[in-house]
Amino acid sequence: MPILAPHEILTDRLLIASPVLAGTEFAQTVIYLCAHSAEAGAMGMIVNRRLTHPDIGELLRQLDVSPNPPQRLFGVGVGGPVEPGRGFVLHTPTSLGEQGAKRRLSVLAEEGPVAEVSASLEMIKELAAGRGPEQAMLLLGHAAWAAGQLEEEILHGNAWYVAPAQADIIFDVDPSSKWQRALASVGLEPASLSASVGEA
Repeated sequence: MPILAPHEILTDRLLIASPVLAGTEFAQTVIYLCAHSAEAGAMGMIVNRRLTHPDIGELLRQLDVSPNPPQRLFGVGVGGPVEPGRGFVLHTPTSLGEQGAKRRLSVLAEEGPVAEVSASLEMIKELAAGRGPEQAMLLLGHAAWAAGQLEEEILHGNAWYVAPAQADIIFDVDPSSKWQRALASVGLEPASLSASVGEA
């Protein structure tokens, strides 16, 4: 299981909630870390919390985006508790082109990020029109940590496991198995985990 090295940058990694977070809003979440630095803290998106209300049709109506219903299906979820009224699109990198995005869907990123985030209405319009990145999901809100907070939660709070990002986990349309699959990617089984606090 990956151990956090001093001053390690965790951008483009997955955070997997440990049992310590049971009973909190982050219980059994998988978070894609969009940005992380020792000075500025971290920002990420929960990728396994489906949004049941409002649905995609209502969201597109609120944003005055057409066509509605959209010409392609894309996931809608809760990205986190910060700015819950703000929409973000988490998507495969647009600079890769279609073939590059397909190539990276089920492998670890070696040459660049697995995903990118956009807060532009234009990206949502592109998706609704059936265009845009190969894989995408619309998320409301995000998660954020102050400088040093995430490192403390990982190293001393035993709250998170760190895993390489995998697009096939992030963008899977069924969020129900993402936590278990992310744990399995670092050799962990849910039944073997303990909620005790200690070194990760």
